[in-house]
Amino acid sequence: MTALVVRRVVRLLVVCVGVSLVTFSILHVSGDPVALMMPEAPEADRAVLRKSMGFDDPLPQQFVRFFVNTATGNFGQSFYHRVPALGLVLERMPTTLMLTVLAMALALVVALPVGIYSAIRRNSATDHVATAVVFLGQSMPVFWTGIMLILLFAVQLGWLPASGYVPPWEDLGRNLTTLLMPSFVLGTGVAGVMMRHTRGAMLQVLSADYVRTARAKSVPERLVVLKHALRNALIPVITLGAIEFGRLLSGAVLTEQIFAIPGFGKMLVDGVFNRDYAVVQGVVLVSAGLYVLLNLLADILYFLANPRLRSA
Repeated sequence: MTALVVRRVVRLLVVCVGVSLVTFSILHVSGDPVALMMPEAPEADRAVLRKSMGFDDPLPQQFVRFFVNTATGNFGQSFYHRVPALGLVLERMPTTLMLTVLAMALALVVALPVGIYSAIRRNSATDHVATAVVFLGQSMPVFWTGIMLILLFAVQLGWLPASGYVPPWEDLGRNLTTLLMPSFVLGTGVAGVMMRHTRGAMLQVLSADYVRTARAKSVPERLVVLKHALRNALIPVITLGAIEFGRLLSGAVLTEQIFAIPGFGKMLVDGVFNRDYAVVQGVVLVSAGLYVLLNLLADILYFLANPRLRSA
């Protein structure tokens, strides 16, 4: 197991190098960063800033410096806020992580039980209703769902705040109320995907020989489903969960804009509009790093869910 984890870590480091190269290339292909940050400034002022930021050096030299700085956590100075970009990203990251964790938790609470039950009661009325609800949830755009929830629960009923964010250390109750609607909006599509995947994995496992053998030995159905079937069905579900959690981090950009939540998704949008090169770079690289760590976590969870893989 240790050797496999080490191999995974090496692969993830290679991926991080590739992400750095792609990020560097895209930011430079999009145009002169200094011209984007100072569109109306005289060329003499641009030249001074370009030299101070090292943009007049050859591209290979710029990439080496960019990679070394990134590896040491130096994403540069925010052109708009005049503070280190990494500090801004790390300041906003807990908000986005809290939103995505809550969204994933809501999705799993719905998806896993419904997916398991739909597999056990295949082609029943409950199965058809659950599938219809899943397709309905996946077909609704995030921005439309968010606006409808605001109109219903904030404007009409007045139960929840329409927008804003309160940190949990200030007021935990208000923190949960501000995150409830956006996490529901963000987790709706994921719940549908996870439910369908769980149902498919369970259907495949329930038809396996070892499940039929367990039933032939008069093992209680509850143990057959939860111990024999679910444990093996979790392997593809874990894979999808890691992918979907990474997708939630990127999907939070639109949700944070709708509900005015100050996460790094909203910071990314503001950074693009403000032409803040360092902030955009920092958000992209931190998001990619989190996604890479999620894949490593999924590999570790494989072994916890299925002991047979530990000898692989």
